[in-house]
Amino acid sequence: MNLQQLENLEKELQFETFTNDDALNLGMTLVNYAKENNKAVAIHIERNRVPLFTHLMDGTSEENVLWLYRKKRVVDHYNKSSHFISGRFEEQGTSHDESSLLPSSDYQAVGGSFPIRIKGVGVIGSVTVAGLTPQLDHDYAVEGIKRFLNKA
Repeated sequence: MNLQQLENLEKELQFETFTNDDALNLGMTLVNYAKENNKAVAIHIERNRVPLFTHLMDGTSEENVLWLYRKKRVVDHYNKSSHFISGRFEEQGTSHDESSLLPSSDYQAVGGSFPIRIKGVGVIGSVTVAGLTPQLDHDYAVEGIKRFLNKA
């Protein structure tokens, strides 16, 4: 996907509201999607930087927790998906690690964290998936949101 397609996806996948119950339901949608595909992922959902849902499936580890936070901080900082930010730096012939001035120990612009955007309000949180490849982590986060919003 190019940057324009990623931008369009972020515009398309917006929420009307996002409650604590929504976080639980979205999280379980992602868990069930991963189970359907026999994948083990770690999932983390926040609203206003408050964790509302975190689940590590069997086969994941503490390392995945670190990646959840590194990716979600990119969304917190830029209000864009971590995959989009990675692509934007690559398009400029560099990487986020090399050129962002943010510590790579805390920020990793790799696929897997997607903004929770409320229509007419803006980004209020993030959905983050870790445990697969950056592309698959991104795809899972997107698919979970699509299923939750009934856009799959």
